[in-house]
Amino acid sequence: MFASFTTSIAHFVLLPPLSLFLAMLTGWLLQRRWPRLGRTVMYGASVALIVLCTDAGARLLVRPLESLTAPLAAYAAPGPESPPDTRPAQGAQAIVVLAAGSMERAPEYGADIPDTIALARIRYGAYLQHQTGLPLLVSGGNADPARKVEAKAHVMARVLRDDFRTPVQWVEPESATTAENAAFSARMLKQAGVRRVLLVTTAMHMARAQRAFEHAGLEVVPAPTMFQAYGPLSPLEFVPSADALQASYYASYEWIGLAWYRLNE
Repeated sequence: MFASFTTSIAHFVLLPPLSLFLAMLTGWLLQRRWPRLGRTVMYGASVALIVLCTDAGARLLVRPLESLTAPLAAYAAPGPESPPDTRPAQGAQAIVVLAAGSMERAPEYGADIPDTIALARIRYGAYLQHQTGLPLLVSGGNADPARKVEAKAHVMARVLRDDFRTPVQWVEPESATTAENAAFSARMLKQAGVRRVLLVTTAMHMARAQRAFEHAGLEVVPAPTMFQAYGPLSPLEFVPSADALQASYYASYEWIGLAWYRLNE
């Protein structure tokens, strides 16, 4: 309950764009009594919002997060007659793929499906499983039987098996947070004798996820995907866009999450 409450507070108060709109409102109220301070707050929040709506501005938050991890060494996928290539595994005994979001009751499928972030994680998890032959675990809950919403892990497992022809060894459908992903997955894996895992999640999420899984007692080989701040800047990246604001939102959430983890260690 407390974790859910704090997450809601982070979503609605601390993250852009709402946090910046609230700062603008605060500045507008302050300028009645302290005009200079009020205008500074109001204009500063306006400028920050414009900056974070550009890809160039989003990089200010995204790139430092992504620099906390690195891509797993890339190897050519084995052919259909070739044995699995164990080099990318780096001694790992299993692959863990973490859930993101889902689209409920997608009309073209008649079922829940992963959102774009979850799909990127699933695709990379399948790629690694095909390379290494390691058993795979998917983790994520948030089921709502009253609304006929499936646990995210069940959605991921179905997509991996049906669409990516990838076997899933374990399904962890109860977790609602990254910390629970780690704790519940570790419990299942340790029962199977697994102590070292390839952890698949998005690059921005990896630092927090790795910390959680190591705290749960597992050795982690980071396998991040969906890097967003690589490559040179182009003029169009200084133009505001909804995608850039979404990246700023996601990065801000991860920075707050990392700070929260460090405060509670």
